[in-house]
Amino acid sequence: MALDGVFLSGIISELKSKLVGGRIYKIYQPEVDELCIVVKNKTEESNTTNRLLLSASASLPLMYLTEQTKENPAVAPNFCMLLRKHIGNGRITHITQPNFERIAEFTIEHLDEMGDLCTKKLIVEIMGKHSNIIFTDSQGTIIDSIKHVSYQVSSVREVLPGRKYEYPPSQDKVNPLFVDVNYFVNHILSKPLPVSKAIYTSLTGISPVVANEVAVRAVVDGGMSTASLSMDDKEKVYKAFSDMMEDVKEERYIPNIAYNGYEPREFAAILLTGYGVEGDSSLMPNKDIVGLKVFDSVSKVLEEYYSKKSVVTRIKQRSTDLRKIVANAVERTSKKYDLQLSQLKDTEKRDKYKVYGELLTTYGYSAKQGDAELVCENYYTGEMITIPLDKDISPMDNAKKYFARYNKLKRTYEALVELTKESKEELDYLLSVQNSLGIATTDTDLEQIKTELIESGYIRGRIDKNKNKKQAKSKPLHYISSDGFHMYVGKNNYQNEDITFKLADGGDMWFHAKNMPGSHVIVKVDGVSELPDRTYEEAARLAAYYSSGKDAPKVEIDYTTRKNLKKPPKAKPGYVIYHTNYSMNIEPDINGIEEVN
Repeated sequence: MALDGVFLSGIISELKSKLVGGRIYKIYQPEVDELCIVVKNKTEESNTTNRLLLSASASLPLMYLTEQTKENPAVAPNFCMLLRKHIGNGRITHITQPNFERIAEFTIEHLDEMGDLCTKKLIVEIMGKHSNIIFTDSQGTIIDSIKHVSYQVSSVREVLPGRKYEYPPSQDKVNPLFVDVNYFVNHILSKPLPVSKAIYTSLTGISPVVANEVAVRAVVDGGMSTASLSMDDKEKVYKAFSDMMEDVKEERYIPNIAYNGYEPREFAAILLTGYGVEGDSSLMPNKDIVGLKVFDSVSKVLEEYYSKKSVVTRIKQRSTDLRKIVANAVERTSKKYDLQLSQLKDTEKRDKYKVYGELLTTYGYSAKQGDAELVCENYYTGEMITIPLDKDISPMDNAKKYFARYNKLKRTYEALVELTKESKEELDYLLSVQNSLGIATTDTDLEQIKTELIESGYIRGRIDKNKNKKQAKSKPLHYISSDGFHMYVGKNNYQNEDITFKLADGGDMWFHAKNMPGSHVIVKVDGVSELPDRTYEEAARLAAYYSSGKDAPKVEIDYTTRKNLKKPPKAKPGYVIYHTNYSMNIEPDINGIEEVN
């Protein structure tokens, strides 16, 4: 999600507590659209240093406190030099958010060349591609900005030195902090729009995620039309909205990230109950989101969200070629398999031709050459049957012709049975590789999958043994059940084999999604005679989540002891067979299951 007004208010609340009263110790510009400001704040109790990162990047505008140090360029850009000249060693006196917009204003006091106390403002606009960092004097005149915007670029407003600073147009939205029940019910909820859209299109700084959270707290479907709401429903929506805004006014924030497995989905400064709270699955109407992680700092939310998001994005980018190779192989094998099934279906009439030949051998004497058909009794069923005849040949030659057709289809059937089995196994294998690519989290995971594809003949190349040694660092996922049992999840077919046939003992439990690609899950029983039901369910949830059925409401999971598994000779990596097992249907939800890093 984009950084909205509610989240920005949480950031400003944190910055006020950490930066107001502090002096600017250092300013540098590591990127063309990014500033780092080091602020030292002395109090009677302590002497603290905070690093403030300001980014006006069109793709990722941000503002947060960080402990990471970015490289200071040897030659400072002009904008950075200007800030050093004016506000170097200046004191931050106020940080505000005008009209609840995605704007932060830093008021800074400093001494000019004459030693007189002056005031300047550093204005940070977090507005997507229109983001900017603007430096003004006390009268609101722009001294400079990190991006210059002329009328040739924007007909709405200029951002140039010497121009008067103007706030971006409000787009007919109102400040949510001052909305009363009458306006909310009679204006916002009277628009012919879905409930959540009516909220976020009417109010400044409210994103679709926050608007949907208002609907969730009011126990109203955010996608339903406002016209379908009763007056009681409208009052509930306003009550949920009003309570949320009261938390914002009182600066009661609960920074959190909604996760889907490893991948972060959303972040907010207010608790996203619509995505579920960790440990309480009853608050999870959206089952594809598996839980929330709560933080004590909004800055930490941004750092973790974008660092993990970048990892997921980078892995997806780096796996593009592998995904394409596997997708093409899946498509090719799927077409081949469908064609073979169609041909196999055509061989179903082979037995009919055999019966025709046998009946003609028995009753052919009653037919004459030139007859188009023979009607006789089928001594297999006791029913009368009509056999088509070729008029140009004798009944006995017709019998030979039907036997020849039968033998040809029989040979075709026998060959296709073996071919369709091979194609199905190959398709299942390729789909399992696709699933592995979907849950890969490191470069080493991708290297293992690439090595596997080379060994399987889908990619040309030689296997580097030195790289294989490095691949040992790639480990299966490791979880601890609520009852304290260790659970392991293979992220690819190599890891599936390792945890199943090397890590697991004969008595350990094995779980896998039934008839679909997915990870092997092993539960170490540690000598107990029977696992608790809760551990069975958690292991099954892991098997469901790390399978191709993760988006389904429920997935059927097979489970059995490790000793019941066998790998057929010459089978592909990760392929096992078993004949003794139990099954359960479970939701692919790993909320609350503790992962060991």
